[in-house]
Amino acid sequence: APSTPLMRHYTRWTLRVAAALHADCRRDVRLAGEWGFGAGKPTLVVPGSGGVRTTLFYPPARGLEEPVVVNPRGVRAYVRNDVFFRAIPRVLEEFPQARFLCADMADSPHARRWVEKEGVASAVELLPHLSSSQMAELYRRARVLVSPSVHDGTPNSLLEGMACGCLPVAGDLESLREWIVPGENGLLVDPTDPQALAEAMRRALRDDALYRRAREHNVALIRRRAEYDRCMEQAEAFYRRLLA
Repeated sequence: APSTPLMRHYTRWTLRVAAALHADCRRDVRLAGEWGFGAGKPTLVVPGSGGVRTTLFYPPARGLEEPVVVNPRGVRAYVRNDVFFRAIPRVLEEFPQARFLCADMADSPHARRWVEKEGVASAVELLPHLSSSQMAELYRRARVLVSPSVHDGTPNSLLEGMACGCLPVAGDLESLREWIVPGENGLLVDPTDPQALAEAMRRALRDDALYRRAREHNVALIRRRAEYDRCMEQAEAFYRRLLA
């Protein structure tokens, strides 16, 4: 919104005239208020995808010991995959058998250059775009999920991975603190710092107690706050009230 005078104008105008706000994180409700959205107007906060289908995204029967890391974000301007790939050699120093599964990057020349530059081709799989069912299987292969974004709402991929039992390592953003308590059910780091990201991944692979605690907590958290049917019921009720 603050990027240009025109964007500022239309953001303020839109939020002042809006009758209600449907957001995917509480941070956006707070920001909307700062940009003119009335404090008494109705709001709803649920995941942008409508929620997580827990019949598809569920954990494996047993926790994972293999050092497998998944990055589901693909190549996006606000996701610091350059930092992620720079962190990989530092993880391999402690976990030489670690594998890094990177969704939606097979066709990316940027990803291929990063892999070549860091010399980590033997540890990295650059995967194509995957279906939801394929992503669920991918999450169930991984112990750790990495999301090194510098700004974000609530990423659907993060919630889906948490539902599958992955320990999340993500950028330290206000919106993600709505889901992750650092050291309790995940780790939050400076997404521009490869050393900090590497240390968080190493801890996630090393700390069995944290992994088990986060796995149990996150599966229950997603079922409680982000389960698809429950979220869609909330959304339907919200819009019915607005239309009544």
